[in-house]
Amino acid sequence: MTTASATSRPSQAGPPLPLVAIATVALFVASLVLPTLLAGGDTYPSPYSDGATIVDYFRANPHPVLLTAVLQFAASLPLAIYSATVSVQLGRLGIRAPGAAIGLVGGVLASASMALSALLTWSLSRPEILDHTELIRLLDDLAFITGGPGFIVPAGLLVAGIAVPGLLARLLPRWHAWAGLVIAALAMIATLTVAFPGLSLLLPIVRFPLLTWIVLAAFLLPAHPRSTEAKDLP
Repeated sequence: MTTASATSRPSQAGPPLPLVAIATVALFVASLVLPTLLAGGDTYPSPYSDGATIVDYFRANPHPVLLTAVLQFAASLPLAIYSATVSVQLGRLGIRAPGAAIGLVGGVLASASMALSALLTWSLSRPEILDHTELIRLLDDLAFITGGPGFIVPAGLLVAGIAVPGLLARLLPRWHAWAGLVIAALAMIATLTVAFPGLSLLLPIVRFPLLTWIVLAAFLLPAHPRSTEAKDLP
């Protein structure tokens, strides 16, 4: 193969970013809705609920808990693909500074935290675990901390890694980029939920706008650069 033919080959676009984003969000939303329907309307308990309420839920609903775990584990995979794909797409659009790499790291950490939370939740569907009250509480707390702040905080880095170059290089509409920066800032504040349980209300407040934002970003990011000039931006 000659050098000319190698350089003329078009770069591979990778998986369609909107489809990957939609798959992530659809699987996560399904992990909340379908188990509730399967449990007859009985909702997943807050980790701050009464201990007996938490234990009774897991003992009464092993199949909905298993479904939650499977769907959230499945959702973690397209999130990792999204993070890698959007990082490459930003590079193709001329972004050479660390912002895209920071977004990639945040997305991979968020995906790993979601997967770990799902695996911990899976263990709460096992009969041998459900015989031990202390193990139920321990595993539920671990599933919450990894799937709550453990997911939200690095996912904020993913959003910031897209929003900052999207704003400075005008790759995204200003309203969308600024919304991403606000979401990312709230995600960073959610770090405090580890020490102050009263701030846990931040987690759902950030989670659902964040998931909506990454879907919109997948549609709004241009597929091709407007110029060949590299952009040394954050």
